[in-house]
Amino acid sequence: MEVLFCDNHLLVVDKPPMVTTQPELEEMAKQWVKVEFNKPGAVFLHPIHRLDRPALGVVVFARTSKALSRLNIAMRERLIKKHYRCVVDPSPAKKEAFLEHYLVHGDHKAFIHSSGKKATLFYKAQDNVVSVELFTGRYHQIRAQLAAIGSPIAGDAKYGSTAYWREGIALIHTDITFPHPITGASMTISSRQTLLH
Repeated sequence: MEVLFCDNHLLVVDKPPMVTTQPELEEMAKQWVKVEFNKPGAVFLHPIHRLDRPALGVVVFARTSKALSRLNIAMRERLIKKHYRCVVDPSPAKKEAFLEHYLVHGDHKAFIHSSGKKATLFYKAQDNVVSVELFTGRYHQIRAQLAAIGSPIAGDAKYGSTAYWREGIALIHTDITFPHPITGASMTISSRQTLLH
């Protein structure tokens, strides 16, 4: 885990693959805060979003209940922009598209079903590297939607990929833009990790 930003209200970290956001990453982040600020007792820290265990990239934690409340409101008002990158196999038939599906969550997997919740994203593909802007935050959304158009993420056997990936799946949360919960200033924080070496 690498710390990308920290102040009295926020802690933003780079999540490695094969670590759960809760409880594993949260515990690592709490330990970092305890040591860094010499804090006795319990540390308040809560993620405002989650990343799937096999994925990597930016995760934002609120350090106070006020920050958490305001960031949750910003999320509901769609003021938080999240961008992802992934490697898929095969590459999508269309180079760019707006995808809309209805997803239900069951048995540790997302399924497309008319009774589900609306999931929307926009992607652009350059060969088999796909950039994604997420408009909703459904469970396994990017994985399920790209698999639905025949381009599962490399390493994601759960959604039909037969392509090898070195660790986890080839999905990274590259950057997030959001209003600071106290100052209101727009912040963009980017992962220092990369899928392509």
